[in-house]
Amino acid sequence: MNAKADSKPQEHRLTLAEVIDALIDAGRVPREEAEAFRQERRFFRGAAHPLVVIAEQRWKSPPSSTAPNRILDLDVLTEWLAEWTGLAYYHIDPLKVNLSAVTDVMSSAYATRFRILPVEVRPNEVVIATAEPFIRSWEPELKTILKKDIRLVIANPEDISRYQVEFYNLARSIKGAMARGDVARTGISNFEQLVELGKGKASLDANDQHVVMIVDWLWQYAFEQRASDIHVEPRRDMGIVRFRIDGVLHQVYQIPMAVLNAMTSRIKILGRMDVVEKRRPQDGRIKTRAPNGQEIELRLSTLPTAFGEKLVMRIFDPEVLVRDFADLGFSPEDAARWHGMTSKPNGIILVTGPTGSGKTTTLYSTLKQLATQEVNVCTLEDPIEMIEPAFNQVQVLPDIGMDFASGIRALMRQDPDILMVGEIRDIETAEMAVQAALTGHLVLSTLHTNDAPTAITRLLDLGVPPYLLQSTVLGVMAQRLVRTLCPHCKRAEDRRAEDEVLWQGLVAPWKAKKPAQLYHPVGCLECRRTGYMGRLGLYEIMPMTHEIKVQINANTDLATLRERAMKGGMQPLRIAGARKVAAGLTTIAEVLKVAPPQQDLGQTQ
Repeated sequence: MNAKADSKPQEHRLTLAEVIDALIDAGRVPREEAEAFRQERRFFRGAAHPLVVIAEQRWKSPPSSTAPNRILDLDVLTEWLAEWTGLAYYHIDPLKVNLSAVTDVMSSAYATRFRILPVEVRPNEVVIATAEPFIRSWEPELKTILKKDIRLVIANPEDISRYQVEFYNLARSIKGAMARGDVARTGISNFEQLVELGKGKASLDANDQHVVMIVDWLWQYAFEQRASDIHVEPRRDMGIVRFRIDGVLHQVYQIPMAVLNAMTSRIKILGRMDVVEKRRPQDGRIKTRAPNGQEIELRLSTLPTAFGEKLVMRIFDPEVLVRDFADLGFSPEDAARWHGMTSKPNGIILVTGPTGSGKTTTLYSTLKQLATQEVNVCTLEDPIEMIEPAFNQVQVLPDIGMDFASGIRALMRQDPDILMVGEIRDIETAEMAVQAALTGHLVLSTLHTNDAPTAITRLLDLGVPPYLLQSTVLGVMAQRLVRTLCPHCKRAEDRRAEDEVLWQGLVAPWKAKKPAQLYHPVGCLECRRTGYMGRLGLYEIMPMTHEIKVQINANTDLATLRERAMKGGMQPLRIAGARKVAAGLTTIAEVLKVAPPQQDLGQTQ
């Protein structure tokens, strides 16, 4: 511990001069700039925390420091404050904070008064974050009240101020909603309906101001955390909210069932769904704005479960439509091959892969580039993923006989140039797509297969004649998504024995030289300590060459087809992944998780 902390200084708030002096003594700031700034601001009595004021100067650490030329932002300065005072540094991750537990520790007024925030509640201990390490008068009093030990940690002052408001406002809304609604589980769709005598209160109103606030908070929070999906899930006694971030689900909050039901009703109202109907699945759509003003679209899907309606909201960022193919993960060779296929005037192009592998994003980005003023682009989807004014988008409605096959038939009378069919699921849809390609249209569609060559055998299995596939299919692309390493904290390491084993498992039976260094995840504030930030695609592109066409017949051998495709330049998904690993973009483990091994190729998902 620093000598200053050992001497137990008189209780006071940190001053700007005091902090600058300590930073100069520790050699953490450029001395001349800091001295001049201290003289200029020596009478500073503003409300802002001294670390916030210093962080605004954007100083760089001196060349003689342990981390030379590093920007002294607020997080760096907060870590220094923890080191200086001998306390632990704590990064507040809202996804890991039990809001109901921490907000019961003390009142909002008490937390604001002393500029502290409870962040963890354990059986014998409460962890409390502060940015004022020399204000400790509250500690004995709180310890007596809670009958637990207090562990003080240092956290970012702006985070403390922000989450003091957000945590307590959300907790207040939950409690306010509970006070006005029925605390019992509600909804006729609950499989284990519990009858409680004496519970005569009305159900919570979906338009109650507390419920409105909770839903607004949920959306803004999801946008901020880069979530791709929001899951609102009923359980036996409590509902839970989870976010999918970079393909991984994280639990965010537990919510009383009455409040969860009201939230679901509120969202269904906004999505123009039938609020009363809880016995069958429904789909809806909402357009809203992120805090920065950007328009964001949410696709809603409800499903009746044993404990009530489960709601999933898929978040679509309009920015994906204008992303370059390189941003999606295409190598220059991949992009050239894909462009060569999509620039043809007619034929069928297939994109394959499991749900959540980025097929829709690839197709939308491609169509966005193809949709010029000179062509008519029509899509047939179930459901429509993202609204794009440049396309003529049609929703499949099986209830009224508007399935994929009949939809293609109708679109053919609309003078289209390019057709996008959401998915080829049966022989009728496949035959209509083939007919569209034969009559001079470019058709893009998806299939669920493990790799590109298997798409050909799948269409043969559906009943499409081999000669029609030979004359219409332009190519097939299989794809997967892998998490990318955080650029701020990834670390390069020399070869390790375990990496050698993993690398051989990745590239076998193909010959590929292992790079001298591999990058590994570390975890930092930017990536929420996960080591990963964002995702990119792995692509296996198989253009329909003459050598491949001659292999397509009633008894097509998949292994031979794959061998001819690889001789024609197709690189398997695992080799595409190995190249991303060698480039330092992802890890071997991530590629192994999503790319199928050779023995699984040809089998369906």
